Amino acid sequence: MPRPIVIDTDPGQDDAVAILLALGSPELEVLGITTVAGNVPQPLVTTNALKLCELTGRTDIPVYPGADAPLQRDLFTAEYVHGPTGLDGVDLPVPVTTARSKHAIDFIIDTCLAAGPQGVTLCPVGPLTNIASAIAREPTIIPTIREIVIMGGGFFEGGNTTPVAEFNIYVDPDAAAIVFNSGAPITMFPLDVTHKALVLPEDLDRIRAIGTTVGDAVAGMLGFYERHDVEKYGIAGAPLHDPCVIAYLIDPELFIGKACRVDIETDSELTIGQTVVDWWGVTGSEANAMVMSEVDRAGFIDLVVERIARL
Repeated sequence: MPRPIVIDTDPGQDDAVAILLALGSPELEVLGITTVAGNVPQPLVTTNALKLCELTGRTDIPVYPGADAPLQRDLFTAEYVHGPTGLDGVDLPVPVTTARSKHAIDFIIDTCLAAGPQGVTLCPVGPLTNIASAIAREPTIIPTIREIVIMGGGFFEGGNTTPVAEFNIYVDPDAAAIVFNSGAPITMFPLDVTHKALVLPEDLDRIRAIGTTVGDAVAGMLGFYERHDVEKYGIAGAPLHDPCVIAYLIDPELFIGKACRVDIETDSELTIGQTVVDWWGVTGSEANAMVMSEVDRAGFIDLVVERIARL
């Protein structure tokens, strides 16, 4: 039986690949896509989600617009990475479908409360504003959440937005603190693992060689997206941050991590948004997240290419 999931996202080229990976995987049932301002503002993220559903012919997947700002802070966006549309590198048609009128937070709450015995897996690959808001408004959903699989944070790798803060957590650290303190089962994909999940030039060649509309779109998006990280880090390709979340749900054996205590810095101006990961257990605090650190890169890329080719 497919695993029911909700993808909470701010597309973003790597978000796009995560969505496409999920839609190409029969192991997963995408109950809906919820959007959150992050890489680009609302309503661009919602438009981008609709474009991706239409690209794959999956207009049956409902898209729910969510938060347009963090809980307590001004919105910080990342057009410098993703371009002004969030999906630069491909020219997708203006969507003919529309988002649902229900707010993303209400959809998350209602979906969790209606969950069957499998529960619902929440897959936030953007700022955690929607997820935190749903938990704060209706904490009775927590027992219905099978797992929250998060792309966010960093520890030994540091940050990509400040010296210590990763973008998704930095945008809304207050929301991240609510989620990590919620008691829900959490699996975390920080920069320490996602920076190892590189798509290299030869991998882009494999995607281009698929020869489909979806394959061409992915190759175009990633060709644009990689320029930022190649220049910034001096690496050979682009990290596929968000697809790690979906790949883990399909094949968890691709990743290695361990249970840790994770706390979020919300007060210090110097280190706001830092994920303080007690990797060595020095505090003796009870773990609240499974923190991933290693990826089988070749196996991960094989999975991405194979599933994109199905669409």
